[in-house]
Amino acid sequence: MLNRNFRGRGGQGGGQGRGQGQGQGQGGGAVQGRGRGGGNKPGSGPGGNCVCPKCGHKESHVVGQRCLDQTCPKCGTKMIRE
Repeated sequence: MLNRNFRGRGGQGGGQGRGQGQGQGQGGGAVQGRGRGGGNKPGSGPGGNCVCPKCGHKESHVVGQRCLDQTCPKCGTKMIRE
């Protein structure tokens, strides 16, 4: 198929084709993720309390042990992180 706009000037292109963009890299922004155990959301970090959602009993959180794995000594319900 012929291009009707072609005037026979071969070899005079600018050479600026596709692929000149910046790309999509992962970036090195100023804010980094906090990963496991960091941040200020419930369940982050070593401190805090485990609380019973049923009766409200609180116990201090034990490092390395999830609150969900502990049961309330008063009513037997699984505890959650405060």
